[in-house]
Amino acid sequence: MPENTVTAAGPVLAITEAALSVVKQARDAEADADRLALWVEVTGAQGGSYTYDIYFQATADAGPRDEVQEVGGLAVVVPARSVARLQGARLDWSDEGEGGLVIVNPNTPPASERPAPPPGDLDSDLARRVQAVLEEQINPAIAAHGGRADLVSVDGTVVYLQLGGGCQGCGLAAVTLSQGIEVALRDEIPEITEVVDVTDHASGENPYFTSSKK
Repeated sequence: MPENTVTAAGPVLAITEAALSVVKQARDAEADADRLALWVEVTGAQGGSYTYDIYFQATADAGPRDEVQEVGGLAVVVPARSVARLQGARLDWSDEGEGGLVIVNPNTPPASERPAPPPGDLDSDLARRVQAVLEEQINPAIAAHGGRADLVSVDGTVVYLQLGGGCQGCGLAAVTLSQGIEVALRDEIPEITEVVDVTDHASGENPYFTSSKK
């Protein structure tokens, strides 16, 4: 393993036991499994959250500035350009929907990295149908967790939402959006091609969100 070191503040990325078990099982099914590390990197930003890529690659490919961790017998590499964006994050397993790995990240993209929602016609037929699904199905469901979703803009077949209440600043907001809200909207309105979260999660007061900048 390259002579990379974990920062004194502790591992950049924590991994829960549930996620570790799934990842190790997948790695062990790969050829040359003992040479492979789990690589986790930030690929960009969408709405108020980072986007990620998670894959297996040789541990020896890590550069001198990359962070290499050992977690329960699993080598984990965070490329240098992603270290600050992932510091304090957690890789977990979510049972929502069909289940899957999820990154719970206390860090959010700066305003300069967040695309502003384009102006849209909220009086269009599609916008009215989206609003109806939000008010009749989605908001009553997420109200149990103190959350709500509001329509900000509709641009063609792309819907822009702002999450509020318990959903603002929640570490699992991205999962709620992609596996809950987006699925419900596209089931009712199949022509929707994308649902984008434009919430400023860093300003939320949700107890499950902790800013890394203290």
